[in-house]
Amino acid sequence: QVQLVESGGGLVQTGGSLRLSCAASGGTFSSYTMGWFRQAPGKEREFVAAINRSGGFIWGGNTYYSDSVKGRFTISRDNAKNTVFLQMNSLNSEDTAVYYCAADSKGSSRRTIVGGGMDYWGKGTLVTVSS
Repeated sequence: QVQLVESGGGLVQTGGSLRLSCAASGGTFSSYTMGWFRQAPGKEREFVAAINRSGGFIWGGNTYYSDSVKGRFTISRDNAKNTVFLQMNSLNSEDTAVYYCAADSKGSSRRTIVGGGMDYWGKGTLVTVSS
């Protein structure tokens, strides 16, 4: 059973930065596409970013971002440490949410990944951006 544990959330001021980490155990981390999702209070969970296991996504590139975070957030991974990261810069109040790490073991399509069709999920870490 794959376990994902997020860390790095907290309170930050508008314009600030945070780096989230997600440590994986119990599976073959390097074979998973990893993603970050978030859920703001009163809203549906939404896709944030994804990084492919290796070799690039079928649709091109190794990473993929939602329009709302493109240019501000960066997803990366360290397969030697079974960890995926989300560097978040230029944070604003709309980024306030619980951030979840997730893993896909099936090589799913972009639609499936963006739609949250992942196999494993962490419990989340709260990010609060204050003005």
